[in-house]
Amino acid sequence: MNRASICTIGDEILIGQIIDTNSSHISQALNSIGIQVGSMVSIGDSHEQIIAVLERELGENEIVIVTGGLGPTKDDITKKALAHLSGSTSYKTDERQLEIVHRILSARGLDVLDINLAQASVPDTCEVIPNKLGTAPVMVFRFPKERFGHPATLYSLPGVPHEAIGALPEILEDISRHYTTSDIYHRSVMTFGIAESALAKLIEEWEENLPENMHLAYLPNLITGVKLRLSIYGGVREEQERLITKQLEKLKAILGDSLYSLEEDSLQEHIGKILSRHGKTVSCAESCTGGLISSLFTSVPGSSEYFLGSVTSYANSVKQNVLGVPASIISSHGAVSSECVAAMAEGVRRITGSDFSVATSGIAGPGGGSEEKPVGLVWIGVSSQMGTETFRMVFKGDRKRNIERFAANALDKLRKHIQNTLYNCK
Repeated sequence: MNRASICTIGDEILIGQIIDTNSSHISQALNSIGIQVGSMVSIGDSHEQIIAVLERELGENEIVIVTGGLGPTKDDITKKALAHLSGSTSYKTDERQLEIVHRILSARGLDVLDINLAQASVPDTCEVIPNKLGTAPVMVFRFPKERFGHPATLYSLPGVPHEAIGALPEILEDISRHYTTSDIYHRSVMTFGIAESALAKLIEEWEENLPENMHLAYLPNLITGVKLRLSIYGGVREEQERLITKQLEKLKAILGDSLYSLEEDSLQEHIGKILSRHGKTVSCAESCTGGLISSLFTSVPGSSEYFLGSVTSYANSVKQNVLGVPASIISSHGAVSSECVAAMAEGVRRITGSDFSVATSGIAGPGGGSEEKPVGLVWIGVSSQMGTETFRMVFKGDRKRNIERFAANALDKLRKHIQNTLYNCK
């Protein structure tokens, strides 16, 4: 199987000034045609470093895709480094890219300067894939087997994300013409409520007995839980699907309701699918999570079908005057209590008329805790016509991580309550 390396160039990435999103898009695109990404490398704006790193990556991979360093400014040195790497002795103007440069600048009402025209000038050792979305073309350098011990191709893309992503279809087409590609089949399993280490121990025997050509990856996320990704490289798609489906059936029996989706769903997406399927609705009453649960719900397109609304009742007066939490509960048990979140959940369900509701009240920190009610404590309430349940949980983390954990676990408790109410459907 052919392997690829993705290299980003630019000091701005290494100092954290910008986030590299290109690599993930490129990796997904390569995987879709059966090209395995073996490495991702970030390189600073150093002529010598660019050449040294790219020579190493070309020696270890058949395909190298480079992004960045192709702008019109003088500090963009990638083109010069690639000319040196490929043994170029002169430059040529690509007329197709030159026409695009004129068209783009004219549409923006800008003068065409010499530095803009230079974008269409490329080393004579490269082929060009015109960049229809920007002024810098995609340069393609092909190296013979004698250079690195195998035929190798380097694709140099602009660093601007929408330009790099826009060029991918033509790059994939070029790769498919020059290299043998195969299917890579992935399936994901979404779990929640089991830490990565505990999950690994729980499925240890199952994992050890996976077929040799099947690979498992653990991908933890604070809000969505631990995603398990099964992959098969090579083979026939129908057989890949059959093998992975067989393993997933075994996994479902081990994980029980900790497994919440066999698709790449978030908790809020999965809950939304259940509610939509049954024509049910949900609402939220949030204190310590400050609207995060509502935000997660509304981040899903089409959530207006099942999400009715929320009350961010941070102050006790709002808990009492809007949600109808009795003052006696606050005075006797406090806002961070089972009794309070139960009343909050029931109150918001009554106000909105939703079928289900979830409520949170806790101490995110860093201050405000006590021995009885420590920082990291949250009470979660879920309610429906079948009744109201409350849950006490304690986490250790900074304020941001605590709030995210509060929200994620509230969604998970809501998910289980909904499934149990609707005949344990998933």
